[in-house]
Amino acid sequence: MTLCREDVLAALNTLTDPVSGGSLVEAGLIKALTVEDGVVRFVLEVSGSHAAAYTKVKDQAEAKVQALPGVEKLSVVMTAHSAPAAPPDLGLGRRSEPTGPEKVPGVDRIIAIASGKGGVGKSTVAANLACALAAEGRRVGLLDADVYGPSQPRMLGVSGRPSSPDGKTILPMRNFGVTMMSIGLMTNDDQAVVWRGPMLMGALQQMLTQVQWGALDVLIVDLPPGTGDVQMTLAQKAQLDGAIIVSTPQDVALLDARKGIDMFNQLGTSIIGMIENMSTHICSKCGHEEHTFGHGGVATEAAKLGVPLLAEIPLHLDIRLAADGGAPIVVSKPDSPQAAAFREVAQKLVAAGHA
Repeated sequence: MTLCREDVLAALNTLTDPVSGGSLVEAGLIKALTVEDGVVRFVLEVSGSHAAAYTKVKDQAEAKVQALPGVEKLSVVMTAHSAPAAPPDLGLGRRSEPTGPEKVPGVDRIIAIASGKGGVGKSTVAANLACALAAEGRRVGLLDADVYGPSQPRMLGVSGRPSSPDGKTILPMRNFGVTMMSIGLMTNDDQAVVWRGPMLMGALQQMLTQVQWGALDVLIVDLPPGTGDVQMTLAQKAQLDGAIIVSTPQDVALLDARKGIDMFNQLGTSIIGMIENMSTHICSKCGHEEHTFGHGGVATEAAKLGVPLLAEIPLHLDIRLAADGGAPIVVSKPDSPQAAAFREVAQKLVAAGHA
C-alpha cells in the first residue's frame, strides 16, 4: 500500500491542539504537507504567543507520522505567526531590541552584497570578494543572510554545526582566512526555512550581534535577492558602510537592480559601486569572445548613478566549478584571469577605505 496525504492527515488528526482543544488538522495548523516517494514534509504553523506549548506536540506529530508504513524520511518545521523572540533554531536567548542602527561589536565596517533578482551570481561574488580581501591581509567575516537559499557553506567548503558554549553566543566557522556564519549551518541541506518576516528579522539580528565575530576589518553580508525584510532589517539595525550591487548586463536584471538601488537610497545606505557579472564569455577552444547576456549595461547604469563600476566578471566554467567544489576561484586558482577580477575589486575597496 502506497503512503498518501490522507494517511498522514489521519495520523495527525489524532493529536490534540493544546490551545483550541480540537485536532491539529481541524485547527488548520498543518500547512504545506507533501508526500512523495516516502518523503513526508509539513509545517506546523502555530501562534507565536503559544509556541512553547507546541514543542511537545511537534515531537508527538513526528512520532505519529514516522510510525506510518512507508515513511522513509520526515521533515517537520514549526513556525509562528509572530515571533517576539528570534527563531529557536539558533538556540540563543532573547535580547533587547535596539532603537536604531548599531555597530556590531569588533566589526569596523559592514558591506552588503545585493542584487535585484536571483541568479546573477551575487553569492559567488560575495564568497570570492571575502577571500580576496583576506588575501589582501584584511580580517574578514562573511554573513550569509540569504536565509531561503544559503549557499556560502558549500562555496567556502564549511560543514558542521556551530557551537554555543554559553547558550548566548555562537562560535562561527572559519576557512580560507574568512570567518563565516550562515543559517545553512543550522539546518539540514534539504531542509526549507519556512519563516515569516519577524522570524527572519530576529535571526538576522542574532547572527549580527550574538555571533563571536572577533575583531574584523570588514564584514561582508550576502543578502537575498530583492527588496524584502532582510534587506530592510540590515539597513535599519546595523551601521552599514555601503552596498555593492551585482547584476548581469541584460535589461531584465538591470530593471530589478534599479529597484534594489532605490531601496538602499530610501534607507539611507550609500552605494559603493556596481559589478557586472557574467559580462563576457571566451570560448576555451577557439578563443572567440561572446557577450551571452549583453555587455555594458551595468557600466551605463553606474555612470547614470555616478557610482564606480567595480568590475566586469567573465562568465567562466572555472568560477562555477570552484564554487561548487568548496574553494572559490580566488583560492583554487589565484593566478587565473578570473581570480584577478575579484582581487581587483578587493584592492579598490581597500584603497577607498571600505575594507
